[in-house]
Amino acid sequence: MDRIRIVGGNKLNGTIPISGAKNAALPLMIAALLTDETLILDNVPRLADVAQLQRILGNHGVDIMSAGKRPGDHEYQGQTLHISAANIIDTTAPYELVSKMRASFWVIAPLVARMHEARVSLPGGCAIGTRPVDLLNMALEKLGAELSIDGGYVVVKAPGGLKGAEIDFPKVTVSGTHVAVMAATLAKGTTVITNAACEPEIVDVADCLNKMGAKISGAGTTRIVIEGVTKLHGARHTVLPDRIETGTYAMAVAMTGGDVLLAGARPELLQSALDVLVQAGATVTPNNEGIRIARNGAGIKSVDVATAPFPGFPTDLQAQLMALMTMAKGSSHITETIFENRFMHVQELARFGARIHLDGETATVDGIAKLRGAPVMATDLRASVSLVIAALAAEGETMVNRIYHLDRGFERLEEKLSACGAQIERISG
Repeated sequence: MDRIRIVGGNKLNGTIPISGAKNAALPLMIAALLTDETLILDNVPRLADVAQLQRILGNHGVDIMSAGKRPGDHEYQGQTLHISAANIIDTTAPYELVSKMRASFWVIAPLVARMHEARVSLPGGCAIGTRPVDLLNMALEKLGAELSIDGGYVVVKAPGGLKGAEIDFPKVTVSGTHVAVMAATLAKGTTVITNAACEPEIVDVADCLNKMGAKISGAGTTRIVIEGVTKLHGARHTVLPDRIETGTYAMAVAMTGGDVLLAGARPELLQSALDVLVQAGATVTPNNEGIRIARNGAGIKSVDVATAPFPGFPTDLQAQLMALMTMAKGSSHITETIFENRFMHVQELARFGARIHLDGETATVDGIAKLRGAPVMATDLRASVSLVIAALAAEGETMVNRIYHLDRGFERLEEKLSACGAQIERISG
């Protein structure tokens, strides 16, 4: 199993290109099931989750062609996928595929919308709490689908097709919003989703669906209206830049010091996180090429943050911020309001010497002057990269084990960091 070895203490200087967003690429790939024509997606990141979803879609009979590099392409530019679901030969998504990644459960929406039936295994993914699918199922039932659970599978049927409805989510759900929007595009009549998630990835998927002939308005607000259409066609769409990757590298620069351009990053996608970085003592300068992050000389200041749905501070950056706060002056408080069990990185950060006290959903971090390198273990996708951030600033050597979690969500992490002066390498086997 691969490991990453890091010797800390180097400032980061240079340019880090930001990849396409994993959390947009996955639902965009799934949306290809809604049409029998080809959907072309540009800037798709090369990640383990993307490869896994390709296998899942292939099981349904979807043909996916990955275009090779073109003259003038930069090595970090994402891949172009040509996705054709002309003939869906199987409406079952089996346990052995779905259990590896939660987002794959979302195939249930386009399958029932277009084929009027689906049989999808209950999902797996990161172990950060229950993350049930009840709100997704509720949305499909509102649209007229009949649901049952059979041997760990959700079986859904809509013999006459889905029908437009009013869907009011009792709490904000990104996955539920994705599923409701995709399913409603081919439903008869109008669907109104209230208390919808406002994340940029929802907007990106809605933009792509509209290019395919859907009639969606209000994406990015809490009220989305979808006028159902009988058929969608092919389109070409570029995946937006990954705001979580942007925030992660921004915190790495704040942690180590230095000056880095995050090329292709868009500040409006993570303004709340950038505001927190400024409070913590980093200099944040958006420009035409992306976002420059610098911290030269000044120490890290403690901040208090609570995670919240967009446009609030993202839960997917909570672990990275906690790593940054381990060397801040004073005490900081980080409250996790989205997922239970999302403090599994605390015990691993403690191995660097970090002082973190947990009380319910709030972590109190007492900053210290120095972290020391240690052998650590990745527990989930975002927690694993928090260990990398700590290791970059720690004295001595750190070995990060079980990095397959990292490969699910970060494209060429060690290459991007080493190009900016980090002493980091992957050790295979």
